[in-house]
Formats: sequence, structure tokens, C-alpha cells
Amino acid sequence: MRDMGTAERLIEGLPDDTQKLLQTYVKEVKGAFGEQMEGLLLYGSAVRGEFLPGRSNLNILLLVSSYDSAMLKQYSALHRRWSKEQIMVPLFLTEEELHMSAAVFPLEFLEIQEQHRVLGGRDPFIGFHVKTDRLREAVVQGLASHLLRLRQRYVEGGGGGEATTMLLPLSITSMLPLLRGVQRLLGRPPLSHSDAAISDVAEQLKLDLQGLLDAWLLKRGQISPGHHEVPRLFDRYLQAATQLIRAVEQLPQSGQR
Repeated sequence: MRDMGTAERLIEGLPDDTQKLLQTYVKEVKGAFGEQMEGLLLYGSAVRGEFLPGRSNLNILLLVSSYDSAMLKQYSALHRRWSKEQIMVPLFLTEEELHMSAAVFPLEFLEIQEQHRVLGGRDPFIGFHVKTDRLREAVVQGLASHLLRLRQRYVEGGGGGEATTMLLPLSITSMLPLLRGVQRLLGRPPLSHSDAAISDVAEQLKLDLQGLLDAWLLKRGQISPGHHEVPRLFDRYLQAATQLIRAVEQLPQSGQR
């Protein structure tokens, strides 16, 4: 991954104004932290080619030599400005913490390792290895936690149509890394395009995951369900997620069926 230090090093699929915004952001972070900043990485939808202006966030990993409360407070001043541009608070990590975190959260860091772009400094993922010996456990735990939160959020929203149409896009966003984790368990290459990943898992496991695909289309603004359709949309999503976790629980750790 190359450093996006000059205007010609662009990220494919990102609008020009977002590219320019990121270049300004990088300059400000470099100016604030100097050599203490070892690497500045972009990951998530902006790198996968699924960025939606006005909807998607810009996810950042900030690799630092060290940090303390003063540094974090200094960044909070930057955050007040850049949060308005959908730039999320970074993952602040030292090199040592990066290795420890990847061992604890293999799914999350496999995602970042495979889909990221260096905006400044060095790429800490060159020669980096994420252990996958506990991958099935991580996927099952993630799916189970996802289902628990989904039901809680639905109740909190009162089951209303507007609340549900906001809940499902948020839910499918956090579900997608788990689906790519399922692909890895199946020995399949994880697909960056989310609709393709959903379809691939459905085909491999012989499941009806239309509820997940519908939530993805809702997130992309490609469907607009009517008031009476929203409860059925949620039920299909819940059913698909429940079927998925049951199927994954039967997979071996190695991913070989």
C-alpha cells in the first residue's frame, strides 16, 4: 500500500471532494503529531469501493509510537472538526498493541489487513500475520452478539417502521465482516463487494439469505419498503441471521467441510 502523499495517488471509487478532504486531514494529523505518528491508514467501505457520500463513514487506524492523555486530548480538538466530515475517531494503536489486538479480534483485523490504504507513514501490515486458529469461535460469538443486540434495538425502537428502516442498515453493516469471516471458514476468498459476499455464503451453505440482501439494498437506497412491508423485512432479516448462525456452528474450525 502506498502513501497517499500527493494528489495523483487517489483511492479508486472515492469522489474527488472526499479525496481532497482526506489529503487535508492527513496534513493536519501529520502536523499535529509529527514523528509520533508512524502510520495513518484508511479502511472500510471507502477502500472496498462501497462508499456512499453523505451516508458512509471514513474509518481510520492511527499507528503511533506512544500515546498519553495529552495526545488524545490534542486529537479531540481535531475530531471536533473532522467528525462533521464523517471521519470517525481512529483506532489508536502502537505496533505492540496492533499484534495483541489482532490476536483477540482476528475478524476485524483480517478485514483491515486485506482492505486498507496507507494515507501517511508506513504500512504496519506488510509481513503481518493474523492468526485464524480461533476464527470460527470469533464468527459464532459475533453472530450471537449481533442477534442479541438486534432484538434489543428493535424493542428500543418500539418496532416502528422508521426506527426499523434505520436499524437494518446499521445491522447489516456490522454483519458483513462476519459474512466474510464465514467465507474464510469455507475456504473461500472473502469478497469485497457485500452483495456478492451475501450471495456466495447463501449458495455455499444452501441458505435463504434474502433478508440480509434486502437490508443491504435498503442501506444502499435501492429499495424503499412501504409501511406494511417493514415488519416482514425485519422478520426475513431475523430469520436469515438465525439460520446463518446455526449453519456456522456446524462448521469445523479449519473451514474445511
